[in-house]
Amino acid sequence: MSDYSVQDLEKQLKPLSKNAFVAFFQKIWRWWLGVWYNFAEKHPKLSNIIYMVFFFIVFSEGVTIWQYIVMTFLPYAFAGLNNGPWGWPNVPVSVAGGQPYMIFGDVQGLGYFIAFELAVFTAQCINFPLQRNITYRSHGNPWYQAMWYFIGWVLVSVFVNAIWGICNVFFVHWGWPDAVTGLIKTVITGGVSMVIFFFIFLVIFPNNNKVAAKKKAKYERLVAMGAPEEKVEAARLAYEKAQAAADLSNAEKEAHTAASQVNSKVMKYFAHVKKSEKLAARPDDTEEAKAERDAKTEELFTVAAEAIDVKAEKQAAYEALKPAPAAE
Repeated sequence: MSDYSVQDLEKQLKPLSKNAFVAFFQKIWRWWLGVWYNFAEKHPKLSNIIYMVFFFIVFSEGVTIWQYIVMTFLPYAFAGLNNGPWGWPNVPVSVAGGQPYMIFGDVQGLGYFIAFELAVFTAQCINFPLQRNITYRSHGNPWYQAMWYFIGWVLVSVFVNAIWGICNVFFVHWGWPDAVTGLIKTVITGGVSMVIFFFIFLVIFPNNNKVAAKKKAKYERLVAMGAPEEKVEAARLAYEKAQAAADLSNAEKEAHTAASQVNSKVMKYFAHVKKSEKLAARPDDTEEAKAERDAKTEELFTVAAEAIDVKAEKQAAYEALKPAPAAE
């Protein structure tokens, strides 16, 4: 039997809110965490893909909502610049009506266009840290990654706006309603860029284990080839640095998972205890059924206690790998 007590298990769970409405959703969330982490334990690769895609879409759609909110108010700040349609490069195309082709611009004017670009830029400032720290859990150089993210954003913006500029010429010529063209613009400038950025993120925030494996292979290849000592040493240092990042990333993930597993196991134990108490109060309860429940209670208690030990072990391993804070 474990040295832990029931009170020790209770300490692992944050108390539910005194507000019944909030507590209801807290219970649902805790139940979902138990389901998810049990699934992740059985299917680690599939759960990792689901996790990445889910948060990528949630954050991408979230910043789209942010853009919408900003564009509801910000254009008024630049209304003075709206002196007629503005666009670049405004190249006439061979379509009846002489509709111009624009990569950047807006029929409402320069002020509206500036407001739109500011809304998009602030959205990316929110999106970058969320994707880096939560979706991809990257430990690479943030300034280097931010630089490539900015470059990628500029290039993707030019690309999707160029596509929209071509399409819009024909939509205006055909007289399509604004509601339809607005939806198509959202799909082109938002949906297409989101898909492209998913793959850009895989490059900017690479899997640390794969990077370490490649660095190790390169180092071993240079050693086998009898390469100059300077090249071998540089490859060794690069491999060790990549492996340290991979170890830290793995330890962080394992510590987070272990903490969630404790929640799952402890909640399962208390749910069983509560159910057992209700069954014991029934007049048709039997000694045999009670013995089976008691055995199950002891089993679930042991599993929860072991999960607490694993949590402490994984957290200690993660703390040991975390870089020391910079001295002031």
